Amino acid sequence: MTITGIIAEFNPFHNGHRYLLSQAEGVKIVAMSGNFVQRGEPAVVDKWTRAEMALKCGADLVVELPFLVAVQSADYFAQGAVDILERLGVDKLAFGTEENLDYQHFSQIYADNQQKMVDYLQSLPDNLSYPQKTQKMWEKFADVKFTGDTPNHILGLSYAKACAGKAIQLSPIKRQGAGYHSLDTDVAFASATNLRMHRQDKAFVEKFMPEADLFLRAPQVTWENYFQLLKYQILTNPDLTGIFQVNEELASRIRSAIRSVATVDELVDKVATKRYTKARVRRILTYILVGAVEKPLPNAVHVLGFTEKGQKHLKTVKKSVDIVARIGAKPWDAVTQQADQVYQLGNSHLQEQTWGKVPIRINK
Repeated sequence: MTITGIIAEFNPFHNGHRYLLSQAEGVKIVAMSGNFVQRGEPAVVDKWTRAEMALKCGADLVVELPFLVAVQSADYFAQGAVDILERLGVDKLAFGTEENLDYQHFSQIYADNQQKMVDYLQSLPDNLSYPQKTQKMWEKFADVKFTGDTPNHILGLSYAKACAGKAIQLSPIKRQGAGYHSLDTDVAFASATNLRMHRQDKAFVEKFMPEADLFLRAPQVTWENYFQLLKYQILTNPDLTGIFQVNEELASRIRSAIRSVATVDELVDKVATKRYTKARVRRILTYILVGAVEKPLPNAVHVLGFTEKGQKHLKTVKKSVDIVARIGAKPWDAVTQQADQVYQLGNSHLQEQTWGKVPIRINK
């Protein structure tokens, strides 16, 4: 049977995600971000709620991306997620994309020219951001054209790179409906960005989100729920460079800006430069918020939930993969667990995120 992997955030889970799952084949394994997501912000609802929504809408197994994989630039996010899915035995990787391109071909190009492409990337001037360098690399070696704001396409190329040399077939699925950041409401599929903006609008949520009741009942958070804590972390930490990926320049810019801003968005605007993109700054602020430090990634895979089909598949890989189903006396990943504790501070109604939690089981 085909084992299809999907890398996702489901922030929040919407009709487009359900469509993606419906197009995937066989056993569908989702490697999902936890309580903080790739663009550097807290997930609007917690990981357990999002996992349950996915399992009720087509996923068979949902595992968690460690914090230091989930909150990373596209290439590191993709590589960490693909590594986990490969260990779980996937032979296909399905993903949504705005562009109808042969990603398998791009993966082969990277496999054939990896060192040349890495060397070229490193030769580009430092005044370019990493995403800009990556785009130039793909333009040069694969003649890829980048048009506008197409983050799923950029992620697709990161997946192609991560799957280079692996026995994983790339299975791009054309994105349906509104664009990634679209605020258009007159569509069949609303974007996750739009749903986050209209998260309190019951009619809107019910129109564009399956299992809407789960979402509407769940405690919700945004960056603003954590701004005072972030400010405290910045003002009281004597050496911000001890935090993951914070250099002297960023530490200085953040310290000088924090006293004159009232929101996270204002802080991001003040700190960001051409070299330090807003997405990178948001990730840095997330690292500061949770006190993230560089640590090895966990060897074990943390399971958030499964169906009967997913549980059967888990049994086939248990001998080769260390599976964590319940975090108790034995920790899984210290950074992720610390991030979960911070996440809980954002809303007093949030349930325990780590200790004693067991995988969600969906019978279907």
